[in-house]
Amino acid sequence: MEKILKEKLADIQQQLWDISEKMYYNPELGDEEFASMELLTDLLSENQFQVETNIINRPTAFKAVYDSGKPGPAIAYLAEYDALPDIGHGCGHNLIGTMSTGAGIALSKVVNQTGGKVVVFGTPAEETHGSKVPMSKEGTFEDIDVTMILHPEAESRESGASLANDALEFIYTGKAAHAAASPEEGINALDSVIQLYNGINALREHLPDDVSIHGIITKGGEAANVVPDLAAAEFYIRAQSRQILDETKEKVIQIAKGAALMTGAEIEIIEQEGSYDNMVTNRQLSDIFTKNLKAATDETVYPPQLLKASMDMGDVSRVVPAIHPSIGIGDPSLVLHTKAFADQTISPAGKQALLHGALALACTGYDILSDSALLEKIREEFEEVRE
Repeated sequence: MEKILKEKLADIQQQLWDISEKMYYNPELGDEEFASMELLTDLLSENQFQVETNIINRPTAFKAVYDSGKPGPAIAYLAEYDALPDIGHGCGHNLIGTMSTGAGIALSKVVNQTGGKVVVFGTPAEETHGSKVPMSKEGTFEDIDVTMILHPEAESRESGASLANDALEFIYTGKAAHAAASPEEGINALDSVIQLYNGINALREHLPDDVSIHGIITKGGEAANVVPDLAAAEFYIRAQSRQILDETKEKVIQIAKGAALMTGAEIEIIEQEGSYDNMVTNRQLSDIFTKNLKAATDETVYPPQLLKASMDMGDVSRVVPAIHPSIGIGDPSLVLHTKAFADQTISPAGKQALLHGALALACTGYDILSDSALLEKIREEFEEVRE
């Protein structure tokens, strides 16, 4: 079957390369990826996928379905296509979108034999307000059996874990006054932010090693001779588990409230978009994919490691079995979120990785469609982890 799927990918490889290059030369920020979405959905439509756009009220999100009309599992590939400001596709989302789309199309050519359906989801704004979070919460994946996404990296690596993340904004409102003539008439909102910072710094000594807190002051006053009546700060809190994250977040919130009490300021706490759950890899699914990736490429596939960052695929992994492995694109020295990484995505090595990755994803989908016992093992592990 690998040979057949490889042939199906060969039929569309030039289109996939062209789309990846067009995305590279015309990068679009999160929730603005209209041209990128159109490139992917046009190719899916050409291959008899039923495409629905503007899902979850996000204009650049989509769901494309190829249904065999026969009973069987639903295999989903997740496509990303947003870029970074100034850098462009320094995270390789032009490859992610095309690998998932290519895998979905290749698998659709054989799904009539196995039964089931193939779904490609367009998931915009991974770098900012990740659309996979509302998708997970609003039931987008309810009829899906497994989800897969493959990320380009410096080296190929098995799917691992990531950190859960909550983003909080703290806004303090005080009272303006002349800082020299009548400071006693004012309430210094900036003092509240400074106390917040000091309190968080004191908290760090008593947190587990996997917890990370980092933030900035976004507003601290307009003039040195005016008591600041408005000040604000944003913090990201990360941990390996949602439970530890929730416990830490509550401590930070209490510190923030205490800072307001110390100065007499009013406080508003806003939970920002971009709060993600930690990634929980389905090991059964990951092992199948790793086998197929090793068969598709001669590169070493390294063991999983903790990603000390956060991603919206973590939320998906809480509602459906999921993997988020990586594929090397020909240069182990590359660093994500750089122009050099973006340039490598359209190099000969990047183009080859696109085909290898799409093939491994498609072969993994076929393995699940054709082996009910395999899917049952994936489901059993998923339910055990959820309990």
